[in-house]
Amino acid sequence: MTDTSVSAPPTPPDTRRQSTKVAFASLIGTTVEWYDFYIYGTAAALVFPQLFFPDFSPGAGLLAALSTYAVGFAARPLGGMVFGHYGDRVGRKKMLVISLLAMGLATLAMGLVPGYAQIGILAPIIIVALRFVQGVAVGGEWGGAVLMAVEHAPPGKRGFYGSWPQIGSALGLVLSTAAFSAVGVLPDDAFLSWGWRVPFLLSSILIIVGLVVRLRIMESPVFAQLEASGSTARMPVKEAITRHGGSVLGAAGAFIIINTVFYLVTVLGLSWATTHLGVPRGEFLGAVLAAAVIMCFTVPLFGALSDKVGRRPVFAAGAILVAAFAFPLFALIETMSTPLLFLGVIVIMGLGHPLMYGPQAALYSEMFPPEVRYSGASLGYQIGGMLGGLVPLVASALLLRYDNASWPMAALLAAIAVISLLSLLTIRARYADDPAKETTA
Repeated sequence: MTDTSVSAPPTPPDTRRQSTKVAFASLIGTTVEWYDFYIYGTAAALVFPQLFFPDFSPGAGLLAALSTYAVGFAARPLGGMVFGHYGDRVGRKKMLVISLLAMGLATLAMGLVPGYAQIGILAPIIIVALRFVQGVAVGGEWGGAVLMAVEHAPPGKRGFYGSWPQIGSALGLVLSTAAFSAVGVLPDDAFLSWGWRVPFLLSSILIIVGLVVRLRIMESPVFAQLEASGSTARMPVKEAITRHGGSVLGAAGAFIIINTVFYLVTVLGLSWATTHLGVPRGEFLGAVLAAAVIMCFTVPLFGALSDKVGRRPVFAAGAILVAAFAFPLFALIETMSTPLLFLGVIVIMGLGHPLMYGPQAALYSEMFPPEVRYSGASLGYQIGGMLGGLVPLVASALLLRYDNASWPMAALLAAIAVISLLSLLTIRARYADDPAKETTA
């Protein structure tokens, strides 16, 4: 299949309703998953250096906290492999339920872990172990969520329907940022002692909602057809790597910039702006919250646009925007002007990021045949996610080396955008837009 969409006959109303129901269920589930994943990042920037690494200097404490944060990204490819294997063997839906439950229990437990002052070195060890579970869970969740939406989508609308679970990332950020903004008004003593735990404990409510919704949806019709015909792969991860290794690497390289933008701004950017520049915590979180709200509209907009003009052109426009805007972003933040801070964060996260994230689900689904699609798409996404998630750690080390200067972060952001753009050029979406015409390779 080429990058552009193909014409399709009108879709029956019942099919459209089912597609919408599944896409909505995928959206709810990914919202919960990403809420859980993001609150850890905010806590790592604002709380964990003091609570779990109190004997370190401020800079070293942040580096240590971000190291535990990076564990979640290191675990994501493992989650992609494990859940990808079983998602291609026994079904997409089962893996979605298991991943959501694992994420929820790990997040709830985080909110109950005592600090270093209470249990010493066990505190950061437990946090790291729970972060690893989070990473495995989110590593397996994405592939199942987007495949359920894409494989239920009407022909010619995979970009739009595939973008629905992608909106979950923005909504999860909205909820996590709002939760921390609410407890952020507490006095510092109260915030550090118990306030930061509230967003973690609230996750239990969201998990129940997500599980109820996901348990009520139908299995992917593409997987059901594979299972009925006995065409499921015996070792899907192995086949994805050996037969489609180039596609996995291309997907990984293209995704690095998406994660880099997101976490360089929401984690390291937050810490750098508040501790080094003195930007009020609530002001920066407000800018992130505004960008996340805008993402809820621009992600499906650009997903739908990819159905009209192709996946790669829309994705490429986002990478180019990020590369061009990298240095202006940090210059705007350094002005200490609230309107300019909001402008910078909104351009990079409300436009640049969604241009890539909107069409990504459909693009990655169309890169792999159905029998190894969960494995192939998940591996590409999660390897790229791991590399992009390590960028805040690298950038944090650069801040220590260059005395909190912003230019190394800007240069790193621009360079990764170029790398991802070059990786995008290697991607070919070869599989039919109409699930009824799926072919194996």
